[in-house]
Amino acid sequence: MSCTKDRGTPWIERRVMNKFLAGALALSVVVAFSVPSNSWAATKQTGTPAWMNADGEVIKSSDVEAGYGETVKGINDYEGEITGKPAPGSKFTQLKIGMPMKQVTDLIGQPDDQGAYVTGKAFIPFFFGGDRYRYEMAYKGQGRLVFAGKSMGTGGNLIWIIHNKNDSGYRE
Repeated sequence: MSCTKDRGTPWIERRVMNKFLAGALALSVVVAFSVPSNSWAATKQTGTPAWMNADGEVIKSSDVEAGYGETVKGINDYEGEITGKPAPGSKFTQLKIGMPMKQVTDLIGQPDDQGAYVTGKAFIPFFFGGDRYRYEMAYKGQGRLVFAGKSMGTGGNLIWIIHNKNDSGYRE
């Protein structure tokens, strides 16, 4: 009796090869997801973008891009960014990156406008980390605050402070 089911490779060798390929695929998935998430973070940009003046003040909050501000480490090792210069007497100076949304609104009050949007991470299969959605709050004469969370409606933690003394208080 022969060990082959057909005239080609013995079936035992094919079975071993399939197990090897499945193991290699599983290993590549583990390696891909073990890359530190901060390596995907925005890199520090240079130059003055159109939404910022020469003094480093934000002039159009809705156009601000990540990477032009100061990267800071906040509460519970949250990493975030602070962009622009605070207005004199700004309430935003009381805030720290990593603060929960409720704590922020208790400290500085309710925003003039607010809204949420999903990020690209929401569409990654088997991604269970944070930053799947972002929640933005606009404060007139102060700027904007951006929070990251795991799912809609669960709040989030402050990851970005955008100072703009001329902010209209409305998300455009």
